Amino acid sequence: MPKYTQAKETWFYPVDFKIKAVQLSLRDDVLSKDVAQTLENKPGTHSTFNVK
Repeated sequence: MPKYTQAKETWFYPVDFKIKAVQLSLRDDVLSKDVAQTLENKPGTHSTFNVK
């Protein structure tokens, strides 16, 4: 197995982004794909955004 010389780049989402995502996803009248569009994500980008 090759030895890596550089650390893996990791992406972090800001806390306010996470709070907004959770608040939208907990609403009964909002679909997951609508949450993704509101947060400007593509629905297929994350496995947690399953279209209902």
